[in-house]
Amino acid sequence: MAKYDIAVIGSGPGGYVAALRAAKLGRKVCLVERVALGGVCLNRGCIPTKTLTHLAEVCALVKRGGEIGIDAGEVRVDFARMQANKDAVVDRLKRGVAGLLKHAGVAVVMGTGRLAERKKVAVKLNDGGDELVEADKVIIATGSDPARPSWLPSGTDRVITSDEALRLTALPSSILILGGGYIGCEFASIFAQLGAEVTVVEMLDRLLPTLDGDIGAEIAKALKRLKAKVHVAMKVESLDVGQGGVRAKLSDGKAVEAELALVCVGRRLLSADLGLEPAGIKVEKGAVAVDEHCETSAAGVYAIGDVTGRMLLAHVATAQGIAAAEHAAGQNARIDYRCVPAAVFTNPEVATVGLTEAEARGAGRKARAAKFSLQALGRAVALGETAGFAKVVADEETGQVLGVHIVGAHASDVVAEGAMAIALEATVTELAQTIHAHPTLPEAVMEAARAWLGQGIHG
Repeated sequence: MAKYDIAVIGSGPGGYVAALRAAKLGRKVCLVERVALGGVCLNRGCIPTKTLTHLAEVCALVKRGGEIGIDAGEVRVDFARMQANKDAVVDRLKRGVAGLLKHAGVAVVMGTGRLAERKKVAVKLNDGGDELVEADKVIIATGSDPARPSWLPSGTDRVITSDEALRLTALPSSILILGGGYIGCEFASIFAQLGAEVTVVEMLDRLLPTLDGDIGAEIAKALKRLKAKVHVAMKVESLDVGQGGVRAKLSDGKAVEAELALVCVGRRLLSADLGLEPAGIKVEKGAVAVDEHCETSAAGVYAIGDVTGRMLLAHVATAQGIAAAEHAAGQNARIDYRCVPAAVFTNPEVATVGLTEAEARGAGRKARAAKFSLQALGRAVALGETAGFAKVVADEETGQVLGVHIVGAHASDVVAEGAMAIALEATVTELAQTIHAHPTLPEAVMEAARAWLGQGIHG
């Protein structure tokens, strides 16, 4: 039986980072992975989808070239080559992760791990053998996979999840997307820009329903500009598969036909069959309960990433992985979830951090919001990317910045300014008075802060 200080089950952005951090703290570490290093994020999530997002945006830019004096002629999409490019990006980063783990001295075991006892991990090796790993501390980082409602047709390649979408070798002529959350909207943006006929059906009253109310409306407009059809407050009552594709009946009685149906209705936490309950680990509705240190109800056993159900974001998993590794190594590390940014890589992008105005008021804060349109921002006009806005939410009594919400080009980069402001408990006055380089996109946040103060310059 191999013995280690820390064993990590799962090598996603939480697991492999936890293993690296623990190793750098001088601990002997074993990392168990059942499929591929990098987990969902690197292999079937963040990296491959963002690679396709970039390629789709390049396609859209080339199509618009004639408007600005760059005529490239007819644009032809070779989707198989795009997928090959995406695979090359993934392979390069996987090799990088493997190199980091090897250099840090982390033992990698390829197989399916589960707790045999509180300090033992039983591994069913991918080559068919078995291995028992003993460790003083265990970190569970098994992640999630796409949810698929049981009523949907199974055993057909016409009804797919994001996993299968990333393996397509040909661009579908038409696609029906079930779910208008961040995954559904990202794929809608990708396929629409590449020229597919896209239909999005969302059960709630707007796209991206968990975000600021103005964001969903803005992204619906963006998708419609790409000629996508958007149905909100609508259910798919039935979905039938035929030889040529799928046919969905909507709750308003209308029917939608498409070559493929892409199911984007959430993620399923991978907490089953891990030996958690016998080890005394509390699980609530599939989520492993953890404290601020990411430690479970069983001392010495930690859980990080999607399996905790806290915030299903790769960078949250990474932060949790670092905290868990440090706490397992004797440090007093903890997680602060107040200022976690989130991004949706549609075109235009969405990024948000902190509270919406409604959330702030619900929490008892006297909050007010102000917006600045990118149509009045020099850099956005120069880029030809004027769709969107920056919104700042702040406390009326103290001026403390409570939230920053952005729709626009490179919003995922710009939102870091908002995260820092919230982390440092900055006031909206401090945000407004911070001198920003010109012409840049982050000026939109400054302008929104000035608007909140009634000191707007360009809007």
